Amino acid sequence: MDVVVGGDVDVDVVVIGAGQAGLSSAYHLRRAGFGPDRDFVVLDHAPRPGGAWQFRWPSLTYGKVHGMHALPGMELTGADPGRPSSEVIGEYFTAYEDRFGLRVRRPVDVHKVREGEGGRLLVETSAGTWSTRAVINATGTWDRPFWPRYSGQETFLGRQLHTAIYPGPEAFAGQRVIVVGGGASGTQHLMEIAPYAAETTWVTRRPPVFREGPFDEDWGRSAVAMVEERVRQGLPPRSVVSVTGLPVNDAIRRARADGVLDRLPMFDRITPTGAAWDDGRRVDADTILWATGFRAAIDHLAPLRLREPGGGIRMEGTRAAADSRVHLVGYGPSASTIGANRAGRAAVREIRRSIAGQRSIAGQIGEQSDLSVQPAAHL
Repeated sequence: MDVVVGGDVDVDVVVIGAGQAGLSSAYHLRRAGFGPDRDFVVLDHAPRPGGAWQFRWPSLTYGKVHGMHALPGMELTGADPGRPSSEVIGEYFTAYEDRFGLRVRRPVDVHKVREGEGGRLLVETSAGTWSTRAVINATGTWDRPFWPRYSGQETFLGRQLHTAIYPGPEAFAGQRVIVVGGGASGTQHLMEIAPYAAETTWVTRRPPVFREGPFDEDWGRSAVAMVEERVRQGLPPRSVVSVTGLPVNDAIRRARADGVLDRLPMFDRITPTGAAWDDGRRVDADTILWATGFRAAIDHLAPLRLREPGGGIRMEGTRAAADSRVHLVGYGPSASTIGANRAGRAAVREIRRSIAGQRSIAGQIGEQSDLSVQPAAHL
């Protein structure tokens, strides 16, 4: 299907994003009888397959990845745990797209989704405009790194980096490094950087919670339920790890014993040479690494006015409560890889039911229109 810029192309479903959530949704669309390029299209702004994984730092090997769940219909087997996760998962996603003929269009930037005619939505992109009955938004968070603001931040003479552009531990050799953030990325960065850096300091807003023991299904369901409740209330979603805590493994235990994971409370301001606290404590630094997470990349949905006063999008299942044509997959409680798979299936089920209903109503209207014409034809 060729796209002419400025002209609308009609499909039933537009999937925005081709990471775990987008590919899962596309797979379930195919299984439900929707044809790629005929009934649905997948748009992805990344240069190649792999979702956000393709941008991960080289030292994040596949063996260090926590909780990577296979895409539906095709297992990831035989991967070398020593290879960068960006390579392993990029190759896996490429093979997946090929096997199921998903025909992902890239690179395509989605500028906005707005109201169209006849109850349809218009998806305006760098490659043209699609008119659609439903949108599955699977854009994740990688494109919106969160940078907190602190007094004096602009005066810092060293380097400030975010996890999104983390170059690997060798880049910090001989430096004094402050790592900000109490999540999985912050702890991983600290443990990697410590052997290379002259000094590391870890600061977090809240004391980190380390969880011993297995992360079983009951605990997982409880954690997801807590995230889901925030979304149901229209609040911005929190990450699942924020409510599960950090799983303790041998590497974590060694780092805690060595003092690498000794945490300080959040500093009060940034100085030209480091950070300072109101109690008089000061730490000098060459680099501040912000492992402060990401926010949902949903600005292109702004014309639809989906946000609640609390700042988030209130959800009913995978549907936006304010517009049932919009499904968010990989958002809030479905942000994990297994959650994205399940949400993709649920979204397609809802969309299939909705479209069938729309066509049934249209058919009934058509029949009524035909009947109304018949008597006139016999006069």
